[in-house]
Amino acid sequence: NRSSIIVDASNYIQQLKQKIEKLNHDIQSADHHHHRQQLPVVTVETLEKKGFLINIFSGKNCPGLLVSVLEAFEDLGLNVVEARASCSDSFRLQAVGSGEEGEQQTIDPQVIKQAVLQAINDWDG
Repeated sequence: NRSSIIVDASNYIQQLKQKIEKLNHDIQSADHHHHRQQLPVVTVETLEKKGFLINIFSGKNCPGLLVSVLEAFEDLGLNVVEARASCSDSFRLQAVGSGEEGEQQTIDPQVIKQAVLQAINDWDG
């Protein structure tokens, strides 16, 4: 009786291990697909201290895109306070921006997002 319980438990554990392996494989495949994504993903969040957090990710290298995005910020009157960029295998930009004094409330996060997306569309990479 005890041995059959142990065998059943062992079989159940083996099934769980197989399910975990399959789930991990599915996650890796989805993650790999996400990183190969060609279109950049853009998010803009309003920060409490009157600024914006802008994130841009593309699964491919985009030479020159950083310059286009920074020009879009400049056109909006958005000052980059802090930024992290990576342009090696993929393109990533995380920037904290703020409007000029007195203009802070006039910049809408959607306007920033649309300007960045337009810069990406205009970029001739």
